[in-house]
Amino acid sequence: MLELRQQLIDSAMGMAGAGLNRGSAGNVSVRAQLGGSDGFLITPTGMACESLHVDDVVFMRLDGTSEGRRQPSSEWRFHRDLYRHRADAGAIVHAHSPFATSLACLRRDVPPFHYMIARFGGDSLRCAAYATFGTQALSDAVVAAMVDRRACLLANHGMLVCGDDLRQALDLAVELEALCEQYWRACQLGEPVLLDATEMRRVLDKFAGYGQQVGVPAPHFQE
Repeated sequence: MLELRQQLIDSAMGMAGAGLNRGSAGNVSVRAQLGGSDGFLITPTGMACESLHVDDVVFMRLDGTSEGRRQPSSEWRFHRDLYRHRADAGAIVHAHSPFATSLACLRRDVPPFHYMIARFGGDSLRCAAYATFGTQALSDAVVAAMVDRRACLLANHGMLVCGDDLRQALDLAVELEALCEQYWRACQLGEPVLLDATEMRRVLDKFAGYGQQVGVPAPHFQE
């Protein structure tokens, strides 16, 4: 468990290093077990990633109770609810990255301007409906926007990505921010040409086996 706590902190540091977050904004979690209870580790509220120690990481059960010397991120509800609803979610990254947040403030879905949109599970990146941060209403909006998706925008707020593990979640968050930047820049020049439904279905089929290596075991969660 100590190793997984350190991996969580390293991922939070990686978000800052990749320019996805500044200060204490954003949060990261990873699915875990403690004392036979299913739950997740999550970064604490209001602490900059560079100041975090393994003892600052909070364990939360799926019933919403927590264990640790710190209070969990104020956004723990959508982490919990995604782990409840998504068996494929091993880790979650939430960031206030510049380009994703800019698009989120327009409350705009990102359409299939680039085939890599399919990397996130569909033919668009949805923007979840606005709700006050840390509320159950926001969590409900996130869960709805994440149906059949690995990522979404949060209206007037930021981005959210789930992955199989911490490394994949962070990698996907970096990819998502890059796509948001590309879409934002393309929109400065005009209306991007969108890929049609037939092409996006073709790309989604190709992505079904993307990154899978023959003979390499699937990742597993650490306790």
